[in-house]
Amino acid sequence: MKASELRTKSVDELMKELLALLREQFNLRMQKGTGQAPKIHLFKKVKLSIARIKTILREKGSNV
Repeated sequence: MKASELRTKSVDELMKELLALLREQFNLRMQKGTGQAPKIHLFKKVKLSIARIKTILREKGSNV
């Protein structure tokens, strides 16, 4: 999701999205640990999405 789309969401929606991404990241790590072959490109995609959401949350927190 693009940063411009995320900026239109509320803090609660961003927190829900962040929680879902953290769960997805955990599941990918577990799949890697058990030997299942997840799609490697998803690791980077999820990590960048988490960072993007955290950045926008910080921006919103400082503007309140």
